[in-house]
This record gives sequence, structure tokens and C-alpha cells, in this order.
Amino acid sequence: VVVDSIGNPNGIVSGSTKITSDPVRLKIADETAALIDELGFIKNGLSFQTGASSTSLAVAERVKQRMQDKKVVGSFALGGIHSYLVRMLEDGQFKKLLDTQSFDLESVASAKRNKLHMALSASQYANPSSKSCAVNNLDVVILGATEIDEDFNVNVITGSNGIIMGAAGGHSDCAAGAKLSIVVSNLMKKDYCVVKKHVCTIATPGQSIDAVVTEFGIAINPLRKDLLACLQNSKLNIVPISYLRNLGEKMGAKEIVPETSDRIVGVVEYRDGTIIDNIYQIVDK
Repeated sequence: VVVDSIGNPNGIVSGSTKITSDPVRLKIADETAALIDELGFIKNGLSFQTGASSTSLAVAERVKQRMQDKKVVGSFALGGIHSYLVRMLEDGQFKKLLDTQSFDLESVASAKRNKLHMALSASQYANPSSKSCAVNNLDVVILGATEIDEDFNVNVITGSNGIIMGAAGGHSDCAAGAKLSIVVSNLMKKDYCVVKKHVCTIATPGQSIDAVVTEFGIAINPLRKDLLACLQNSKLNIVPISYLRNLGEKMGAKEIVPETSDRIVGVVEYRDGTIIDNIYQIVDK
């Protein structure tokens, strides 16, 4: 078939790869960068990954500023690469970028011209059976969530209504591999609270999530007693995750429990091949 061009590279650009201007999300970014710093990760050799959501991009910008202030040079930034990480490489905050997916045209151009911006296969990136598995060498990863529960389980596959939204990507891989995995999110999204008693679908098990940062406080996983000890005298607003859920209820959050049939329409496979959850068909009303 003869066509004028193969694909449209302008389609690579997404509205999601722009930094937020929302003061609430910027506050979350500030608190996240401060948390990373207080826990001692802003130091030479830092390895770092962040997604391309507007809040995650703001976290990258705040981390960059702290690295500049301390004259810190990180070892590598990893994952889906966006323009903010490209600038951190070019400004000397990182020695190299390990790229398994380019999020925007600036990162595509960087991968073409810069020998320190290196492509990575999905297996090199996150295969737990691979000796070169990059996520296992991560210091800090910034993650998103549609829901989090009081056991720190995270859902990024379905909405609170139980309907499949998309794939989890490397969410569980990065959370398991990184020394510090942080979920960032507004506490309230429309009329529901992201912190629930139980998530609708487990995409990443709670033992892999170390902290949840919202505009109303930071919850540290009780399993990470080392982090809690480090933050004992912190001026950051450290709260139990149950506090965030209760606060959401006081703010009028609606707890959505979807009605499902017994028919399984999807399974959630963990990085080691085990099935950690099932997704059931929603009953139409």
C-alpha cells in the first residue's frame, strides 16, 4: 500500500508529558522531593525513575533542584524517558539514561544524538530472571495509582468501578526492585478517595510500596521500620495510611464497590508469573 508517510511522529507528543501547574500537585511534588532528601537518597550515584504524569514530572524537577544545590551527580535515570530527564542528563545530574520507552519527541531526538542515552530492551529493563535487570538497581522510583488500600496494595489496572483501564506496565517491577518506591497522588479524585479499605484490583502488592505521598500527609509502610526510624524527628507530615482514608470519608468520599459476576475476564500476573488477582465481569444494572 502506498502512503504519504509511515506514521505521524507528532503523535508521540502527549498532553500527559507536561509538568503540572496545579498548586496541590506541586505541593505533593515538593513533599516527595523533601522525603527523598530526608531519607538520604539525594547523593552521588543516585539511580532514579519517574513516570510521565504531570505530578511525576514535577517531582523530577524538584529532585533536579536538590541535586544541583548539593552538587550531586546520579548514576542513571531509567524507564520511560521524557524531556525532563533528558535535560537532567544534559545538565549533568545523571551520567546516563537507560531508555526502554521514549515519551516525547525531545527524548527521541536525544536517543539519536547522545551516546549516553542508551536503549534498553524490556527484558534488560524488568525481567526478574535477567542478571542485567535494571529495575533491581534502582534507588528511587515515583509511581502513580488509581487506588491504594490500607495494606499499601496499589491498583493501576482498573478504576474503582472495576472496569479495565489499561495495563500495569512496569509498575510492580519497579516497586519490587527499587530501594524506595513512592506512590504520589491527590487524596481526592472527583468525589472518591484514592485510599480505600481494599483496592478493587491488586496490580502491585503492598509489601513493595514504601510510601504514599498526598497533599494531606505522607504514609510510610509499617513494614519499613528503617524509614520510620529515619523520619522520627522529621518536620514532614507523616501520618498513618488509615488517617488518609478516614480523612477522605470526612471529606465526603464515596466508597465504590462494583457488583460483579463470577465470570473472570482477566487475571493479574505478577513479575514472577504467579497470579495475584482476578478481574471479574461487571454486572450491568
